[in-house]
Amino acid sequence: MAGNYLIYTLPFVAAIIGWFTNFLAVKMLFHPREPVKILFFTIQGIFPKKKEVLAERIGKLVADDLLSMKDIEEILNQPDNVSQINKTIDEKVGFYLANTFPEKYPMLAFFVGDKSRDKIKKAMMEEMETMGPQVMQQAFTNLESSLDIEQFIKERVSNFSTSQIEKLIQGILATEFAFIEWVGAIVGFIVGVVQVLIIVFGT
Repeated sequence: MAGNYLIYTLPFVAAIIGWFTNFLAVKMLFHPREPVKILFFTIQGIFPKKKEVLAERIGKLVADDLLSMKDIEEILNQPDNVSQINKTIDEKVGFYLANTFPEKYPMLAFFVGDKSRDKIKKAMMEEMETMGPQVMQQAFTNLESSLDIEQFIKERVSNFSTSQIEKLIQGILATEFAFIEWVGAIVGFIVGVVQVLIIVFGT
């Protein structure tokens, strides 16, 4: 009689097994962090084992689809950004003429009044607006030839420790990992219920 009642625990046992199986699968994405040899097999977490491949793929993804040099150039050349850059330059030039220039060249500054400084500033800004696009384009050309975004991202990710990678991915996918574990429990419970129904009504 007691054995019959034990049948009804099958869904709960199956739920625990399903949850633990998925929990273990999630953990094995990151652990063991270092290769562990068991008999004829070497076990290591998927992400630690594939760290170099992951770094390469992320670098390629960023460079090709997320943030290429062309994207950076287009962002900085947007009217609002150009306006902000010009505003910053205008402020820097104004500060230089009003403060730094008199300190460095007091005798010369004595003969350069406010109106003259305003004219100098205006002339410099007009020249900057004319030369700015050419200077910006040359700067991007130089930067593009010297900066490999794909290689830069790859090296940075490669330098991450396995614990840093785990924290990063766990921080992004913590909810999804928990969902996977609970799905294992739910599926296990359903399978257990089906087994009970088969046993009870099949006999």
